[in-house]
Amino acid sequence: MAKHTQAHLSRKVPKSQSKGGLTAMAKRKIEYYMGAKLEEIGVNINLPIYRWKGEDKGNYIEWTYSAYWDDSKDQILAEEAKATGESRASTAT
Repeated sequence: MAKHTQAHLSRKVPKSQSKGGLTAMAKRKIEYYMGAKLEEIGVNINLPIYRWKGEDKGNYIEWTYSAYWDDSKDQILAEEAKATGESRASTAT
């Protein structure tokens, strides 16, 4: 069986209740649950990188908190470095 290298937790927030995002308390809760989930599967919570993503779903926004470690972490960091390098190169010319 393949080893997991990422985990995700999502929460839907109605746009009428959301002023640009989740409340600080809601974010802390999700971050806490992610830590518990990672410990449950045997991942040191200091190893992963964490990312927030908000996606418009019509009447609500779906916020996803993701943790990436091992191969997934390396892939995300490489993609971010490439995107940053491309944007810097295009503004330098």
